Amino acid sequence: MGVMATIRKLVKKLIPTTLFKTVEPWGHLVEAVLVNIRFGFPSRGMHIIGVTGTNGKTTTSFMIQKMLSQAGIKTALMTTVAYGVDSEITAQVAHMTTASAPLLQKRLRDFKRQGVEWVVLETTSHALAQHRVWGIPYEIAVMTNITHEHLDYHGTFERYLTAKLRLFKLAARRGKKFGVVNADDPSAKVFTDATPRSITYGVTAGELKASHLKLESDGCRYEATIDSDTYNIHCNIPGEFNVYNSLAAVAVGRELGLSKQQIEQGIESLDGVEGRMTVVDEGQLFTVVVDFAHTPDSFERLLRDVRKATKGKLVTVFGSAGQRDEAKRAIQGEIAGRYSDEVVLTEEDDRDVDGHQILDQIAGGAQTAGKTIEKDLFLILDREEAIGFALTRVKAANDTVILLGKGHEKTIERADGEYPWNEVEITKTALQALRTEDTK
Repeated sequence: MGVMATIRKLVKKLIPTTLFKTVEPWGHLVEAVLVNIRFGFPSRGMHIIGVTGTNGKTTTSFMIQKMLSQAGIKTALMTTVAYGVDSEITAQVAHMTTASAPLLQKRLRDFKRQGVEWVVLETTSHALAQHRVWGIPYEIAVMTNITHEHLDYHGTFERYLTAKLRLFKLAARRGKKFGVVNADDPSAKVFTDATPRSITYGVTAGELKASHLKLESDGCRYEATIDSDTYNIHCNIPGEFNVYNSLAAVAVGRELGLSKQQIEQGIESLDGVEGRMTVVDEGQLFTVVVDFAHTPDSFERLLRDVRKATKGKLVTVFGSAGQRDEAKRAIQGEIAGRYSDEVVLTEEDDRDVDGHQILDQIAGGAQTAGKTIEKDLFLILDREEAIGFALTRVKAANDTVILLGKGHEKTIERADGEYPWNEVEITKTALQALRTEDTK
């Protein structure tokens, strides 16, 4: 742990939470200024694309980075899942979307030394509110969507929205001054008004508009049209929400002058993103999917699509992180209960919060959707046990089990610390054990 992080941890223990939240951003600002000086303002001379929003940031960032790299532009990536240059991508272990200022500036310096031209930087509301990205010259700002999340930190939706908006105001001070905005989001106008020049995209609205959607189990196809131009897009990650994510990438590619072929091939070349609609296949008849979805909006979008694609039984496994927004728990329980045939509730980084209390809060929402405990609603605190149980609840080829909330993460946080975790590998082991049992 660095000196500044140690100081922050000590200060947080010594002063009230409300006062800490007032003081904390200025501490981060001082840290950001100092490390920029230390590393020689490394982001200067590189072109920065910031991607923000409640959901879809990581996948959109991967799509943009892959598209630019495939077009021959040396492009770096920093996201929740991974960081790196071109095809040399390293998994991100820490539970943090935008890195701390020292780590962020160090990686930017390393990128610059490697001759990187463009950097795609997933940028959170926390990082913006805390000034952790001070000194980074964003040229293009992308907004995926703005929905209910992180109110435990920001307090109100308006403050959360204001934090996200800072990315667009930062970009407006730079040369290109360009914004990419989801037109189907209720907050779209606030973001387009924040930049002198922007492009909007969407399915029902927007200048860049998707039509002739074909949502398939292994991806999606559609036509993206703007003015007299039409792009035939094939995305290898399923779900209508990935139509939006890829539309944002198309908008960025168009702004940077990529050809129709470069945009189309660039998006199609991305096979997937770890922990985002990742299919786990150990030869079982039914489908098993791992996804990082952990907000009400992502639950609504993802489970709606999965429900449409699942002709048989749908079993959903998830929890809700401790020390985070409690208000969303019952909402997510209701959404899961509405779309799923069965719901299995379990831990998800409970930290020092009573896990049983969290499960009860989620269960309340699932019960309003008609679910009954021990009939089609099960509370199993141990996540590995919950996954194994959920896999026994399906048998047929048209059944689906979907595991939400952990996705790519490599640790799980409990009251006594962090433990190694790999949702995909744990699920594979459980499926192998299930097959062994079936052959006895």
